[in-house]
Amino acid sequence: MQRKDIRNVAIIAHVDHGKTTLVDQMLRQSGTFRVNEVLEERVMDSNSLEKERGITILSKNTAISYKDVKINIIDTPGHADFGGEVERIMNMVDGVLLLVDASEGPMPQTRFVLQKALKQGLTPIVVVNKVDRPEARIAEVIDEVLDLFIDLEASDEQLEFSTIYASAKNGFATLSPDEEGVDFAPLFESILDHIPSPEGDDQDGLQLSISSIDYDKYIGRIGIGKIARGTINKGQSAVLATTKDELVNVKISNLYNFQGLKRVELETATVGEIVAISGIADINIGDSICSVDKVEPLPYIKIDDPTISMTFMVSDSPFAGREGTFVTSRHLKDRLEREMLSNVAMRMEELSADSFKVLGRGELHLSILIETMRREGYEFSVSRPQVIMKKTEEGLLEPMERLFVEAPEENASSVIEKLGQRKAEMQNMHPTGTGMMKLEFRIPARGLIGYRSEFLTDTKGYGIFHHLFDGYDLYRGDFRVRTRGSLIAFESGTAVAYGIYNAQERGKIFISPGTDVYEGMVVGESSRLEDIAVNVCKRKQLTNVRASGSDDALKLVPPIVFSLEQSLEFIADDELVEVTPKSIRIRKRILDKVTRERTQRRTQG
Repeated sequence: MQRKDIRNVAIIAHVDHGKTTLVDQMLRQSGTFRVNEVLEERVMDSNSLEKERGITILSKNTAISYKDVKINIIDTPGHADFGGEVERIMNMVDGVLLLVDASEGPMPQTRFVLQKALKQGLTPIVVVNKVDRPEARIAEVIDEVLDLFIDLEASDEQLEFSTIYASAKNGFATLSPDEEGVDFAPLFESILDHIPSPEGDDQDGLQLSISSIDYDKYIGRIGIGKIARGTINKGQSAVLATTKDELVNVKISNLYNFQGLKRVELETATVGEIVAISGIADINIGDSICSVDKVEPLPYIKIDDPTISMTFMVSDSPFAGREGTFVTSRHLKDRLEREMLSNVAMRMEELSADSFKVLGRGELHLSILIETMRREGYEFSVSRPQVIMKKTEEGLLEPMERLFVEAPEENASSVIEKLGQRKAEMQNMHPTGTGMMKLEFRIPARGLIGYRSEFLTDTKGYGIFHHLFDGYDLYRGDFRVRTRGSLIAFESGTAVAYGIYNAQERGKIFISPGTDVYEGMVVGESSRLEDIAVNVCKRKQLTNVRASGSDDALKLVPPIVFSLEQSLEFIADDELVEVTPKSIRIRKRILDKVTRERTQRRTQG
């Protein structure tokens, strides 16, 4: 059976090439919304962090109708850190729209997401977006896309991709770069003509692979996937085949599909439809729903392994419990276990009753989880990110990254020097003709931890870089990442202007007068390699003698305020980031100065 009334398509691209804006316009122009309906921009980015950062973090389902054909659309992230979101939805679709910026051309993540789609044998349509930009270079970009397809060993059929020229922002698409665009009709027609319609035997036993998990506080866990074979009915009995090779008898309580941004209840659905099911408490990504009389689970898509780990632990600071709602080890464990159920690229290991090792794709991948938990009311501490090594017969292997850098020509030498210190090998270098230099490196993943802020300083904020996982290689040896120590609070209390004024001679300060501090809390960056204890709570001694000018206002340098990512980049191995709904603090693992110094001497000895 061929479902000519359905097309299933994913939109993939490098970050910020316009995926979510394109979906917005497809929803608007397909008549999904009323003409007078007021909509915010990027309606698919429903998560508050996505709206703030302007990036897609979670893949999302929607559907539109065009000429009596239902087009199921999945909007996917562009960051490699969220590659697990891209990988797991590939078996839900039959084709992809590959979005490429008309001026930037294919970028590192373009390669990453396209490689996943081509490996799955999906049919691509290339959409050259932002063609109305003055700096658009459409012909060169098409050549670069073709080179990328060849480089990724696309099949002959995939190389015969159709091309659409579009401006998602202005809502038009054309079949030729010289045409005047009116609306998205050419894009919709191209999807109907080139994306294969789903096929399967609707009379055979049910096969449905769960590719995504949603959660509703009223109905619980919701599994989302495409029906590969057979028919599914609301209320029917079925067998859940789990990724642990267990078979569980279950009942489908509710059945939904997608229309616009809403889930709509169904009584029945058949081959090719993307559906959501509820009523199965322990359903997970990768599980299969099968008919009772024919249990044949679908193969599970392999997700790339994590490369970075961090330790999440219950906060034991003197301020613990002041600002958070969820502060115990049980709260922390339950929340992390819940995350593992839907975040397929993440893993968790229990180290002790109060600490948990969380493994992910990158710093951004983990910091998004930390920020989400913080906003939900959790209070905890996290360690410095560590790369995940592998021990083999050849020796110790470490994860490597391909690093793509674009920096002003006058700053390129500084970037090359700094990356050289982090064991990077330069693979390629060429000017862009616009005063910028494009550099390509192969670098140990640990060399990128803490590098972003240094890079932005070296390039005066004009540089950009992207990186992709590039396999494992022999350990490259030790190198020093941080060249300065910390300023550590000598005692607990409230910071005052006089104490901060004296401390700022020793380095850069992170706090302002009136901030509550505790012994062992990091209040600044030292100007020297070693840590320095400072007393930011010290008040000026009052005397009866008044000297001319002695009571003038103290001149304080404005404090450096770190974001969560900057805090994670800054901390040393013996430091932690204390995260609460209201504050982000940096502290030493061992708060007591005497104990800390004794431990340090023992370690060095």
